[in-house]
Amino acid sequence: MPWSVAPLRFGRSWIVAPDTRTLRIRWDRLVAAEGAEREALFRPSRARTQASAVGALPGQRTGTARFARESGPCPDPVRVAHGPFDEQWLLPDHRLIDTARPELWRVAGEPQLFAVEQGYVPGAAGPALLVTAALPEGRSPAGRPGRIRPLFRRPGGREPNLAPGLLDFLGKRYGCAVDAHDWLAWTVAAALPSPAGCRVPLPADPDVWASGVALGRELADVQLRGALSGTRPRLPGGRRPYVRAAVPARPAAMAYDSESEVLDVGGGLLSPVPAEAWEYRVGGVRVLEQWFAHRTAPAEPGSLEAIVPAAWPQEWTSELLELVTVLALLGAREPERAALGAEAGCLGRAELGAAGVLPAPSWSRRPASVLDHQEEGPEGQFMLL
Repeated sequence: MPWSVAPLRFGRSWIVAPDTRTLRIRWDRLVAAEGAEREALFRPSRARTQASAVGALPGQRTGTARFARESGPCPDPVRVAHGPFDEQWLLPDHRLIDTARPELWRVAGEPQLFAVEQGYVPGAAGPALLVTAALPEGRSPAGRPGRIRPLFRRPGGREPNLAPGLLDFLGKRYGCAVDAHDWLAWTVAAALPSPAGCRVPLPADPDVWASGVALGRELADVQLRGALSGTRPRLPGGRRPYVRAAVPARPAAMAYDSESEVLDVGGGLLSPVPAEAWEYRVGGVRVLEQWFAHRTAPAEPGSLEAIVPAAWPQEWTSELLELVTVLALLGAREPERAALGAEAGCLGRAELGAAGVLPAPSWSRRPASVLDHQEEGPEGQFMLL
């Protein structure tokens, strides 16, 4: 996947939140403020101040006048992957985001999928690569940030982001048709971490390839909450986590009892929660604990970050129950996935080089041209890219 993009850099944490109502309240609070108070709430950085002149993000109808003059309504928030398995909401205003990576916004939307490399942490357990349909921030919970690799180079699922000739090479090698989704499924199942980024071993045995693609499709479907199969993830055997005691308004800590399979959320109880869900980690960080911390971490009094729901929303509990299901399903297959990646590698750069697949041409490492696409630049000007 030659074209890759570095992670986004929001620059100010108040522009992202687990719910849209919070973002709208923060926006209204900011645009109602004046002078030094507004400046302090905005949290200027070297990349963005209220006087910064930038264009609109591709596909977003937000203001392009300098933010110091902004007094209009809040833009519609968009869904983003704010870390592994943590979809939140973002204000899609280029004037607020330090480094937004507009090239990713141009190709986002169905049927696009993003392969997100996870930062390398020596000896850490967990997958080296995750897949999401939401625009990913790309930051890893620990370690050096990885890269974001869109599956397609153009909107509408056109032009796979793959080295030219790779799919034909794999099809001939394994005696079957291979498409971009097959490749993505294999990488989800077999990718290995390394200091230089994800390594993807290629097997010589067609049966290993077929079983790996099948496993990867199942793992990707779970990560995408059933978007590929059309069926929401469910635990086998009719098991289903439920709420035994309601989560209080302000839960302070999360704990787990492995014997009773109970997840304690500040006194609220969820069960059954399989141990695989609690122990699932990415980059060495426990996913459930990080998800909880993103919703309960204290903020500076008087800041926009301090504007949060008055009580724990019911929607967060529903999201947590689904997350438990997702992590339990993935955790149960983690030994199988780890074994596949460790044992699959046989083909190497020599074979890919002889077939003309590697090295990938320089043009394939850059975003595709969009000469027919108009975007609004600073102060309402239009750009032809």
